[in-house]
Amino acid sequence: MGIEFEPGSALLVIDMLNDFIEDEGALLVPGAARIVPRIARILEDARRQGIPVIYVTDSHREDDHEFRFWPAHAVSDTWGGEIIRELQPEPGDYIIPKRRYSAFFGTDLDNYLRELGIRKVYLTGVLTNICVYVTALDAAMRNYGVAVFKDAVASLSEDTDRFVFQQLEDVVQAELL
Repeated sequence: MGIEFEPGSALLVIDMLNDFIEDEGALLVPGAARIVPRIARILEDARRQGIPVIYVTDSHREDDHEFRFWPAHAVSDTWGGEIIRELQPEPGDYIIPKRRYSAFFGTDLDNYLRELGIRKVYLTGVLTNICVYVTALDAAMRNYGVAVFKDAVASLSEDTDRFVFQQLEDVVQAELL
């Protein structure tokens, strides 16, 4: 049985990029490949229901300040910064590049969501405790409803995921699916 999205919602696919998912990636998230088939099914359901699909992608300059904390990754116009082959965007999907953890910080995401009349965002992707979590917080601060597919996000450990899921419920009142 598929997902039934609420009217006025959008699906965000966060950082499903070669550098995070593929074995040769610069900042591989161990086990993240396991969520790819689930995200593919969620994408099918969203598109079938006419739900906007928005890919949010790390897109860094070669000298990005974030590389003080992390190895260089998702550099713009490189293989590592490309969306993985299995989850390629389709015509009509949106792609929002970002340079920081939040999909909202310094991007047009909020403008797109408001123009589309979106009231709720469904989140998938990596990393649960970084880009997914910070995006969920920012969405809630902008008065969007937030839902997170627990089986379509990944971090560096299941303990981290459990903690973040509890935070999402307690702090953001996110719906965990």
